[in-house]
Amino acid sequence: MLFIVTADQMRAVDEYTIQQLGIPAASLMENAGRAIAEEVIKLCREGQEDGSREGRGWGEGGHAKGDEARHRNIGEVRGGWPDCGQRREAAWRAHTGPGDRVGCGGDIIADPALVMAHPGDQHWYMLIGKGNNGGDGLVAARHLVEAGLGVTLVYADAPEALRGEAAVQRDAAAKLGIPAVVHGREAVDFSRCTGIVDALLGTGSRGAPRGAYAALIRAANDSGKPVVSADVPSGLDADTGEAYEPCIEARVTVCLALLKRGLVQYPGASAAGRIVVRAIGIPALLAPEHGPSVRLLTDEVLRGALRVDTGRRRAPDGHKGTYGHVLLAAGSMPMSGAGLLSAKAALRAGCGLATWALPAALLPHVIGTVPELMLAAAADGASGEWNAASAAAVLRLAESRDVLATGPGLGRFQGDTDWLRRLWQQTDCPLVIDADALNMLADAGPDGPRTWGQRSAATILTPHPGEMGRLLRMSTPEVQRDRIAHAAQYAREQGVTLVLKGARTVIATPSGEAYINTTGHAGMATGGAGDVLTGIIAGLLAQGLDAEQAAAFGVYLHGQAAERATLRRGDPSSLLAGDIIDAL
Repeated sequence: MLFIVTADQMRAVDEYTIQQLGIPAASLMENAGRAIAEEVIKLCREGQEDGSREGRGWGEGGHAKGDEARHRNIGEVRGGWPDCGQRREAAWRAHTGPGDRVGCGGDIIADPALVMAHPGDQHWYMLIGKGNNGGDGLVAARHLVEAGLGVTLVYADAPEALRGEAAVQRDAAAKLGIPAVVHGREAVDFSRCTGIVDALLGTGSRGAPRGAYAALIRAANDSGKPVVSADVPSGLDADTGEAYEPCIEARVTVCLALLKRGLVQYPGASAAGRIVVRAIGIPALLAPEHGPSVRLLTDEVLRGALRVDTGRRRAPDGHKGTYGHVLLAAGSMPMSGAGLLSAKAALRAGCGLATWALPAALLPHVIGTVPELMLAAAADGASGEWNAASAAAVLRLAESRDVLATGPGLGRFQGDTDWLRRLWQQTDCPLVIDADALNMLADAGPDGPRTWGQRSAATILTPHPGEMGRLLRMSTPEVQRDRIAHAAQYAREQGVTLVLKGARTVIATPSGEAYINTTGHAGMATGGAGDVLTGIIAGLLAQGLDAEQAAAFGVYLHGQAAERATLRRGDPSSLLAGDIIDAL
């Protein structure tokens, strides 16, 4: 399982591994550097393959032709990590004589991870900082030299500034005669290299790079050459994903030991390029012992940690009552489609029955639109809008239903915050709150959920960043600067399960657990997609999933369905919310 950590958590895990487990820091650095070198060689192979097909490689600068198509989803994770060029060249092999049978003696096999055809065609610049990140880069340089690649070390500071294990690696590189230059002392011509390893700044760096570090970052980006970053791109905040000016634009980021939060939040995910998580000898299971557990949401996590049947199998003797009844209080005359999308999505998610409670004036306009859906008038009057008195009707309907969801297309009306408070306090079934209902909750104050009291059943909030900002009394950009931290803190303090929507949706629980979704794409930025998610989560709750399971699996299914729908449609920009429902 891919745990996601902050810089402080990573530091604590690293120290525990060295001091308590007794694994030497030198061993961890050696493993890290080798991992970086192996990923450089994989990238070189890809470039050679493209070059052989197109008649050129990276030596002419820029990206190899065809690379854009293969890496169009750079920085994205879909149900796990991409292949990342796992194909390996055939190992060099020799036999003792003609007629030898393979595997029966006489075979000499080189380490395939550090073998490539025509290594002399490659010359990589290694940008070396003065910390442990620089030490990792120096180890990588040794392995690349051993593999036959040309390497030049480019120090951001005087080599004498390196300390500890990094200094040991500096001396080893010098004794091997690896060419080295120091920024500011000698000119560095980036047109002479075929690729760049960024080992300037690690997870402990904060704020915008300055001086030689900033200059080298800008030169690397301007060169057009492929960049492989060690652990995190230099200039990227490892916790929040904020990309300072300047920040390395990596083709590949070799994330060491544990996935860093900044790599799964935008804009960090874009700056990181293709992310490869490599083990270096630090046990991943130590991560939850050093802080709240945050995990990448994959099928493995859903099935293992969350115990969700992702196959959505049905009991042979099941019936509609087996799979629960959703009540949806949503929609108004100008926004009836929002309620309809949510209700239909609940049914597609697998609940046995769904009732849509809506203003009476709206009923004639939606009868028969979804024949499987039951309708109930919950608000009087000819306006097609909700009113404060309708709370009583919704509460009556909720008595015989398994889940209540509200908010999509609801609109705002006089007394609406008190209307929501009554539903919060007087229903004992799971409650999903979205859209306008979230704005009502925000009007109750920053501690609205806590002041209204702890509900006996699950409560799930599904805000987009703007709604999250209103709940937290902060701007949308402030929310986006650290989505994981804001979502986790609100869920923990208010005792709710929170789904912060957007690219890399965050699911946070009252216990402090959090998950980062891996499914979906930018085509989901279309009206009604959030209403569909509300219905999916409600439908899963009705089938007996708890809040954590329903929220996580609902978000995952939502993204998966959007991916399938786009394949059918052929263009992400053509995706409609209804297409997501049809692909569930």
